[in-house]
Amino acid sequence: MRILSGIQPSGTIHIGNYFGMMKPAMELSKKGEAYLFIADYHALTVLPEPEKLRGRIRNVAVDFIACGLTEETVFFRQSDVRCIPELTWILSCVTPMGLLERCHGYKDKLAHGLSPNHGLFAYPVLMAADILIYKSNIVPVGKDQKQHVEVARDIAQRFNNKYGEILVLPEPQIREDAALVPGTDGQKMSKTYGNTIELFGNEKELKKKFMSIVTDCKTLEEPKDPETCPVFTLYKLFAANDQIEVMAANYRKGGYGYGHAKKELFDVFWEYFRPFRTRREELLKDMGYVDAFLRRGAEKANETAEKTMKQIRESIGL
Repeated sequence: MRILSGIQPSGTIHIGNYFGMMKPAMELSKKGEAYLFIADYHALTVLPEPEKLRGRIRNVAVDFIACGLTEETVFFRQSDVRCIPELTWILSCVTPMGLLERCHGYKDKLAHGLSPNHGLFAYPVLMAADILIYKSNIVPVGKDQKQHVEVARDIAQRFNNKYGEILVLPEPQIREDAALVPGTDGQKMSKTYGNTIELFGNEKELKKKFMSIVTDCKTLEEPKDPETCPVFTLYKLFAANDQIEVMAANYRKGGYGYGHAKKELFDVFWEYFRPFRTRREELLKDMGYVDAFLRRGAEKANETAEKTMKQIRESIGL
């Protein structure tokens, strides 16, 4: 079984990235061959400043390794795989316009004020190339990305119907308990919405973010429903079962304010990522190790990708 997942270097890694993609991908990597990549081509859809993009790519690499990525995983930069743009073009030629026009991600970004460009519109084709070039079986994604995996399956099927059974149809895998991580405003945590809480940073500033999480207007004395509160939803990601039960009981009996819950949430968050912070500090002093890690991953990814592309080129007449 081959697992494939990617993460955009579009800003600082946040809790939603970790529980929605990073942690599930690393857990799956123990069950099969894992290919994890930094999606720097995808990041170009918003035309980032070159130096900022380079810095973000390096930060993502450091953060991922700090969070427990092992050298058994094929970890690399998307742009280091030379034939990704070639496959993207080939797949574009079997992709109907209507398939892309129906994609929710494109519509959602337009609704939030992003200026449309061809890269943003054709994003699912590039994502399909990322998935299909390694003949990936499993793609761990958030609920909002599930449609893009379905699009990749559709494109692969259309290609296979035309040129033969070459491409593997991938299956999305979603952790239902953590696929939609709430941000400080209660919406899905996303850099697009500006509601993220970073994994690493200044303790005081991070605590301030936790204390800013939006809740309802119930008073300290009133009983509260934990299942409708974003603070409790986040707490369940970090806390042990007995801690979760205690907080839920406190919510329901009253006399327990959202301020208390937010402080407890920050405490379990800070302790959860303590070993990762230590590892990250070590990596920042040894960037040669990080670069070598990415280089080894790129070599393996290119080797696998070229085998697929050889089959594809022959099948389409190139």
